[in-house]
Amino acid sequence: MATFSANSALFDWSGHHGLPRFDQVKDEDFAPAFDAAIALHEQEIAEIAGNSDEPTFENTIVALEIAGDELSRVSSVFWGKAGAHTNDTIQALEREIAPKMSRHYSKIGTNAELFARIDALWQKRDDLDLTVEQQRVLERHWKGFVKSGANLPEDQQKRLSSINETLAGLGASFGQNVLGDEKAWSLKLTEEADLEGLPVFVKEAMAEAAKERGEGSGYLVTLSRSIIEPFLTFSTRRDLREQAFKAWVARGENGGERDNVAIVRETLALRAEKAKLLGYENYAALKLDNTMAKTPKAVNGLLGQVWQKARTKALEEEASLSGLISEAGGNHPVMPWDWRHYAEKLRERTFSFSESELKPYLQIEKIIEASFDVAERLFGIKAVEVKGLPVYHPDVRVFEIHDEEGNLKALFLGDYFARSSKRSGAWMSSFQSQHKLTLKNGMQGELPIIYNVCNFAKPAEGKPALLSLDDARTLFHEFGHALHGMLSNVTYPSVSGTGVSRDFVELPSQLYEHWLTVPEIFEKYAVHYKTGEPMPKALLDKVLAAQTFNAGFSTVEFTSSALVDMAFHTQESTVEDPMAVQAKVLAELDMPASIVMRHATPHFQHVFAGDGYSAGYYSYMWSEVLDADAFAAFEEVGNAFDPVTARKLKNNIYSVGGSIDPEEAYAAFRGKLPDPTAMLKKRGLSIMAELSGGDG
Repeated sequence: MATFSANSALFDWSGHHGLPRFDQVKDEDFAPAFDAAIALHEQEIAEIAGNSDEPTFENTIVALEIAGDELSRVSSVFWGKAGAHTNDTIQALEREIAPKMSRHYSKIGTNAELFARIDALWQKRDDLDLTVEQQRVLERHWKGFVKSGANLPEDQQKRLSSINETLAGLGASFGQNVLGDEKAWSLKLTEEADLEGLPVFVKEAMAEAAKERGEGSGYLVTLSRSIIEPFLTFSTRRDLREQAFKAWVARGENGGERDNVAIVRETLALRAEKAKLLGYENYAALKLDNTMAKTPKAVNGLLGQVWQKARTKALEEEASLSGLISEAGGNHPVMPWDWRHYAEKLRERTFSFSESELKPYLQIEKIIEASFDVAERLFGIKAVEVKGLPVYHPDVRVFEIHDEEGNLKALFLGDYFARSSKRSGAWMSSFQSQHKLTLKNGMQGELPIIYNVCNFAKPAEGKPALLSLDDARTLFHEFGHALHGMLSNVTYPSVSGTGVSRDFVELPSQLYEHWLTVPEIFEKYAVHYKTGEPMPKALLDKVLAAQTFNAGFSTVEFTSSALVDMAFHTQESTVEDPMAVQAKVLAELDMPASIVMRHATPHFQHVFAGDGYSAGYYSYMWSEVLDADAFAAFEEVGNAFDPVTARKLKNNIYSVGGSIDPEEAYAAFRGKLPDPTAMLKKRGLSIMAELSGGDG
């Protein structure tokens, strides 16, 4: 327990089963808490580095694993709030803290005495009689120090530290600029003619958005996906669709103080310099080291294989949409603000159902229940909601997660609704990760405290929250990530839960999506919000039949973004004009004019609001190759809840974290490594693979 002068509520978590007491923390508490926690961590590092005893795994690696607990705690609370419920004070502090934290960890990563101890263990690792998990932990620390510049001359260490510090600040500013553009733009509609085509659930969400932003009355189109996408889908006002779409894709590229293009330029230059300092050909090579893909060539090989099939499929889809436009008397080409609108009409015609017909059956409460039910059937865990606890926002819900014997295994927090203080998208994170080490306070291990953040449209008071099918998949996806954290069963914090290679981390989440539409789950939980009647089988059959509908569009959206990401980070020369590079890549791909990247460069937060998915957006598709093959294991035995297969899945994928090599983990579950065939089939692209010579 910290003895310094700072708000103890940030370090001594005395809430329900160790939950932070959010109600006892004020924004102004964070700055002194960070300063005190960093100072304490520096003291702990100095003690480890200066230990006169011969280095051992226990006195060096284990000591590093448990050092900095106070800093981890204040960081998790702060960054959680910065993403999900920010304000001007938090954003100002974020711009200060991000480079300060980078500076702190750079100092640790270049501590010569400390690295000498780690390197001594690494050089004699084969003689240390380490377990597989201990070998992985040692390797992670050694490689982490090398990539932090531990082997570089002092002048290059200083330069690398400066680069990392600047990059941290740039990433914080990038994300804040996107959020700023999202908050700054809205389209208020007050006339009935402006609402033509919009179903009741869209209008209700827009009315609630107007209230949340202080408009009081009227209907607000915002740039939250939960509103902008249904507006683009259903609005018959092409002029308004165009206006809203152009604002959506222009986030981060509006000039002025929130423009992100200059940030991207500087970020790419610094990343390239960092890679060269560390001896890598380019930044992609640096980031892909220690992943399953391993090289840019392997990544581009997969993406290129998928691109041509996806583009061909998308052009077929575009031709069908163009036919609908002509039928309706239009004489314009399919533009990006038209696609969702006419695709919905085509789906209605092809499969005889619409999104508005489906949505009354997808209540958020029932989909949450469904996600818990699947976890209980597969892994034997049960969720119990606990109400009335202090949380960081009133919308946040807390659940205890128990095993089959009733033992508490984790705490789970769900934060589901969009608000202007929350960044866009959906994600999983943790306040505390599972491990079994004895901490400084004598506690044996820690309970995982995991949270999901989503941005679903919040309903009006007393109304049910209804989801789209994509929303429901997102909820399942993020809960799959949460399960990866909550089912973790490892000894060391650094390999706990989602502490795996980046192109493996999406496997548990994307795989979990499959169970949403397993008939016995969908039939039970897809019930009408008014009558409680289950979705009619005829409608369910149509939903299942339409799962690959619009696959060309969605795959082109994603793959183009991933290819641009890789192009940025494999450039041999300085990128003077990022938007020109983006345009060049898309031109070489012959990108259909009717589709845009899912994430254009100025708002590509995966890649530029931090370092998480830089040269790594491909990871979703790499993991999709794995998840399609993994679910096939259940299909092959004819039971989506086969207990033997589920046990192997839990023991080899969800519970091992990064304690073993991901290829070995997957092979232990499946008996083999997959090829892209099952993924292409899942996306509805396998027929083209056969026609083009079976190269898929």
